[in-house]
Amino acid sequence: MADHALRKAPLGRHHGGSAGARVTPAAPATRLSLRAGEDAIGTLSLAFGLELPRRPKTSASVSGRHALWLGPDEWLLIDENGADLMGIASGVSALHSATDVSHRNTAILVSGPDAAGAIASACPLDLGNAIFPVGAAARTVLGKIEVVLFRSGEEDYRVECWRSFSPYAFGLLVEGAEDAGL
Repeated sequence: MADHALRKAPLGRHHGGSAGARVTPAAPATRLSLRAGEDAIGTLSLAFGLELPRRPKTSASVSGRHALWLGPDEWLLIDENGADLMGIASGVSALHSATDVSHRNTAILVSGPDAAGAIASACPLDLGNAIFPVGAAARTVLGKIEVVLFRSGEEDYRVECWRSFSPYAFGLLVEGAEDAGL
């Protein structure tokens, strides 16, 4: 598990955007890439304290812990409280694969009434309420990079990306927020 207290935040104290869309780095979190077959989902759900979603574009959240569906047997788990997700996974006897990706990923938060417009400036995904409602999650692209997009609230989005791409993603989102506010 990555020690967030010792690791330098990739975006430091960056902030930007406009009155309609604020762009800020997310606080450190632990993340787990989880793969499992149908027969292990129940046991893993109990261990992590939330029901792993089984449908495309869905998520489950409990007390700062999120499970984002990425594929028929794949999830990204995020714990905003820094829980040892790998430790939890290692205690599960059901067949699964778990990899701590806390060191690899970071997140950017985009919020406000123009947040969807800010993201849409560089992302082809339809972010309308009917297509991408609160709780929706998807692997997609932002500019030229792969991201995982999670709609955590009516006007709130979490953009998960690799740390090395975070300055690029942050810049795109800030520019999009400024344009959306015009």
